[in-house]
Parts: sequence; structure tokens; C-alpha cells
Amino acid sequence: MNRATEASSVEHGDTDGPYGPRDAFHVFDTTLRDGAQREGINLTVADKLTIARHLDDFGVGYIEGGWPGANPRDTEFFARAADEITFKNAQLVAFGATRRAGAKAEEDPQVRALLASGAPVITLVAKSHDRHVELALRTTLDENLAMIADTVAYLREQGRTVFVDCEHFFDGYRANPAYAKSVVRAAKEAGAEVVILCDTNGGMLPAQVQAVVGTVLADTGARLGIHAQDDTGCAVANTLAAVDAGATHVQCTANGYGERVGNANLFPVVAALELKYGKHVLPEGSLKDMTRISHAIAEVVNLTPSTHQPYVGVSAFAHKAGLHASAIKVDPDLYQHIDPELVGNTMRMLVSDMAGRASVELKGKELGVDLGGDRELVGRVVERVKERELKGYTYEAADASFELLLREEVEGRARRYFRIESWRAIVEDLPDGTHANEATVKLWAKGERIVTTGEGNGPVNALDNALRRGLERIYPQLAKLELVDYKVRILEGRHGTESTTRVLISTSDGQGEWATVGVAENVISASWQALEDAYTYGLLRAGVEPTE
Repeated sequence: MNRATEASSVEHGDTDGPYGPRDAFHVFDTTLRDGAQREGINLTVADKLTIARHLDDFGVGYIEGGWPGANPRDTEFFARAADEITFKNAQLVAFGATRRAGAKAEEDPQVRALLASGAPVITLVAKSHDRHVELALRTTLDENLAMIADTVAYLREQGRTVFVDCEHFFDGYRANPAYAKSVVRAAKEAGAEVVILCDTNGGMLPAQVQAVVGTVLADTGARLGIHAQDDTGCAVANTLAAVDAGATHVQCTANGYGERVGNANLFPVVAALELKYGKHVLPEGSLKDMTRISHAIAEVVNLTPSTHQPYVGVSAFAHKAGLHASAIKVDPDLYQHIDPELVGNTMRMLVSDMAGRASVELKGKELGVDLGGDRELVGRVVERVKERELKGYTYEAADASFELLLREEVEGRARRYFRIESWRAIVEDLPDGTHANEATVKLWAKGERIVTTGEGNGPVNALDNALRRGLERIYPQLAKLELVDYKVRILEGRHGTESTTRVLISTSDGQGEWATVGVAENVISASWQALEDAYTYGLLRAGVEPTE
């Protein structure tokens, strides 16, 4: 039992469930089942095991691992999880269906597969919309109630905790409220610990959810949960509205992954419960791991983390407007709803043509550059940023280039570790239809003139290789630098091929990444500027003193 669930039980006065105080409020994650239905996600068993460990580290109470018996991958997951994972906070949940119409629960192969999974908790999906019963299950309304009651009762007899997902509940309630409530009663009376009201089509709004949950709770006396899809963009709000109405079980997915547009996002739901509602639903200290866990799971599913995701996105506490920066300089809480450190995130200042003096001062502090309260210096930096952004540069996405600009103003000269005499790149169209890319760079470093050539799979790669070859002997620190991302954008212009080009390059030294920007009339020149900044900043990070 963790401290968070114990505190939650005291708060809500509920200590009578089969697992004691842990039952006061359930955070139930279904990333491995419902979340895996998102387009573009295809999890291996190893992926699922890794995500399960992350979720357990985060401190959720229940992890729904999949549908054993429905596909071999989920069956293998439960077998391997039993051998390979010792859960510290979570209980593993198997998902499946009620018995088939006209069959006995103990003889139904799907029900037997749920037991064979070894999961201590089982979630059964049940029809609660009368039309779905008659058209999809092709059985009677009474038989559907018997299927629910029989399966729940049998699994309880086998020592399992049972949750029941009432599929399409809100649509079913709208069509036939009496029958929808009879499904909830059948599950409760058979021994289901929680009955979850599912907005399967994702069409509900918060006020509607709150009204329905409140009525069903009063009329049935069942313990209720909520499962919300995000088709109206209200899944998180609908989940919290259900909590307001008395639901004590929330089903979510990491980063809101799920079918169509997704499910209620685990992270803003948990953050709201902890920070806005004052409910202790995680182990002590776990909330600070939220940003890390969110990004780690995104890495496993191979999807780029959403930069603008609430609480955990890199832009969640980023400030661009000069007015915001002036206020934040006085008190960060003036433009932030929480301290970002509570969820493992950080405040960031973005420097752009909207920047004012406060933005530059705060960004300098963030980068470790002392501006010494010099208003004239800060003013020069502001004007220079605005002038260069007018030409197409963007510093909010290129902190390294901004730091070099800032240091140039502070130190009175540009940081130079090498001086370029000339460069050129050649692309040759060969008779066999392939292309040869070659670059020549002439430069000076530490008083030595160096001429090098390089080849690559494109002119920019060839220039990168030539520059690296010329400098590595002088600066061996550059050997570990690696270009990890490259973005090109054609900026506004009257003629497409004559427009200004902006290039953003991300570089890594194995310990961190930084971004640099270049702007020119063509992609090669813009790329060269960004490359020069990338190498210069890499040497600055390595603590090398400038020589030119």
C-alpha cells in the first residue's frame, strides 16, 4: 500500500474495499489496450512491458494490459509480465467480454482465458445501449443482463476483483435510461466493485456527464467510474465533471493516446486531481516524474511528444510576449497556474520579435549569461533580435544561436574558434542517374590554414563532413558531435524559388542537444550558417577558449 492511497482513503473515508485504503480513488490506465488502438501505434510485447514499468513507477493504481485470449500478443504479455515485473504500485488488469448469449460463464473460452491470464483484476465490457444489445449482440435485453450477472458472479467466485465497462452508456442512457441503469444494477448486485460509464463515441459535454453520473449514482447506489473518449475535445473535462458528480474511478491513457482522436489524457487528469482537487492519488513525490514519464512513453510508441500538451509539453510553461516576461520577472505565478517543477517541467523564456527587456534579461539568466543590469546592453540585444527576426531568423527555436548573439553583445566580439576563407558545394548528376555531392572548405584555425574536402549524401552533409574533417584535428572535442535534426522552411517571398530560406539544425554531443538557425537566399547558405553556429556552440559547451 502506498502513502498516497492511504492519504486518499482518509480523505474520502473509504477503507472497506478488498484492498483496503487503496480503493478510495482509482487511477486506472488503459494505454496498453485502448491507447494502443491509436492510428500509428503498434506495440510489441517488449514495448508493453516497458510502458507498464513506466506507469507503475508513476504510481497509477491499475494498468489494463490488454485482452488475453483475443490475440497472442496480449496473452504473451500477461505471461511475461507475471515473470518479469514486480509491480510496486499498480495491479495488472485483464480486459475481456461477458459470456456469450446462451452459454455458461464457466464454459466460455474467453472467460477462461481471462482467468488463465493470472491478472488479479478483470474488466468486463458490457452492452448498456438497448439497440446495441439487439443489433450487435443479437440477443434480448434480459439475456444481456443475465450475461453480465453470470460472468461477474463467476469471476468473483474465482477470487478476482471485477470492474464492468458499460459500453456506449451515455448514448444508451439518452435512448433508454431505465435499461441503462438496469445494466449498472445487474453488475453491482453480482459483485462488480466499480461500474464504469463509458462515453464510447466521445460525444458528451461536461454538464451532460455531470448530470447523468449524479443521477445514476443516486438511483443505483453503485460505485461509478468514467471512461471518456475525446471526440469533442472534452475527455479530460468530462472525466473531471464525473468526479465532481461522485465518480471515484477514472480511466485514462498516457498522452491521451487512443482510437480516433484519443482518450482522456492521464497526465492532466492526475495533475488536476492532485493539484486542483487536493486528492492524493499517487505515491508521495511521483507527480514530479510526470513530464519524464510522458516523454519516455512517447519514445516507446515512437511518437514525437506534443510540445503543447498541458503540464508536460515543452511549451506548457514557455513565455514569449514581453508583457508576460515583465510580470514573470516580478513573480512567476502572475502568468503560470502552477509551479512547473511540481510536474517535473521547467519554465522557458522565448526570445523573438515580441521580446522586451524583461524577456532578454530572464533568458540571459536561464542561459547563465550575466547582463549585469545594463539597460543599454539589454536594449541593443532586443533591437538586434527584432532586426534579425524581421529578416527571417527565429530565436525561440534556436537557443544556441541566441546565446552566441547574446555573448557577442556582452563580450563585445563574436566567439570565433575558426575563420572561414571560403566554401563551395558541388552536386554532380552522374550518367547512371545517381548524384555525387562534394564540398570544399578553406578555413583558418589557431593560425593554421586548412583546406579539406568531404563527400556526403547531399550538399549539406558534404559540407558538414568537410568542416568536421578540417577542424577535428585542431578541436578533437568535435568528434562526438552529431547532427540529429534538420528542418527547412521557405519564408514569404514574391517568387517561390527566390524566397528566403530558413534552416534549423539540432546537434547533440551525447549529453545534450542544441538548436541553431541560418537564413539566406538559398538552402545551402542558410545551412552553412546554422552549421557554423552549431560547431561554435559545441566548442563553447566543451569549455574551449576562442582563438580567432
